[in-house]
Amino acid sequence: MALATNTKRGIVTAALVAPALAWLFIFLVLPFIAILVFSVGERAPEGGYQAAFTFAQFANLPSRAAAYWNTLILAPVGSFLCLIIAYPVAYYLAVKASPRYRLILVSLVVVPFWTSLLVRTYAWMYLLGSRGIPNLLGMIGIEDVRILNTPGAVLLGIVYGYLPLMIMPIYVSLEKLDRRLLEASADLGAKPVSTFFSVTLPLSLPGVMTGLALVTILLLGEYLIPQLLGGGKVFFIGNALVDLFLQSRNWPFGSAIAVTLVVVVVLVLLIAMRIAWRIAGTKQVDLV
Repeated sequence: MALATNTKRGIVTAALVAPALAWLFIFLVLPFIAILVFSVGERAPEGGYQAAFTFAQFANLPSRAAAYWNTLILAPVGSFLCLIIAYPVAYYLAVKASPRYRLILVSLVVVPFWTSLLVRTYAWMYLLGSRGIPNLLGMIGIEDVRILNTPGAVLLGIVYGYLPLMIMPIYVSLEKLDRRLLEASADLGAKPVSTFFSVTLPLSLPGVMTGLALVTILLLGEYLIPQLLGGGKVFFIGNALVDLFLQSRNWPFGSAIAVTLVVVVVLVLLIAMRIAWRIAGTKQVDLV
C-alpha cells in the first residue's frame, strides 16, 4: 500500500515538474548546446557556420581582449557604484520612511522601468552631448569638457539603468529586519555605526549579494548602453557578439565568445555565493 502511494506521488510530482523541465531544456539547454557546437566549427565562405571540429576560435579570443577588458572592469565597477547608491536608498525606504508614504516611494523607484531603456539612454545621450551638460559648463567658463563616448558616460548610464535592480533586493532584505535587534543593540550600548556593521549589514547581506550578482550578470551581456553612450569606443562583450553574428557573420567565433561569457557568469555566481556564505555564516543564501 505504501509503495503504491509513493509511486502515485512520484508520478504526480513528475507530471507537475515535466512542463518546467521541458521548457528549460528547449529554451535553455538546447540553445547552449547549439552554441557549443558552433564554437568548435568554422566560418563558412559566405558567412555563418560550417561543420568542423577545431578550437581555433577559442585560440583567437585575445583578438577581442578590449571587449573582455572593458566588460570585466566596468561591469563590476558599475555594480559597486550601484550598491553604494542603492544601499542608503533601500535603508531609508525600509527603516526610516513613514509607512504611509513607503509604497509611493518604492513605486517611484520602479517608475523608470515603465519607460524603455532605449528612450532613457537616448535622453542621456542628449544630456551628456555637446548641447547638454558640457554646454552648461561652457557657460560658466569650463570649456572643452567631453563626457559622451567615454567610460564615465557608460558608467553613468549603467548606474542609472540598473540602480532599481540593486535597490529592490536590498530593500526586501531590510524590510524583513527585526527592529527589536536594533533596539537591543542600542540598549547594550552599541553606537549606531557598530549596530549597522554588526547587525544591519550582516542581516541584509542576502539582498546585497542578490543585487550584486543580478546587476553584474546582466552587465556582462550589456549591449545598448556601451553602444549609445560609448559611441563604439567603449566595447563590451555584448557589442562584440552583435558585431560577429550580425555584421561579420562569424558565428563560430561569436559562439566561442558566448561560451566564455556563460563560464564567466557561472563563476560570478559561485564567487558571490561563496562570499555570502563566509560573511553570513550560513549556506541559506539565495542569489537567484
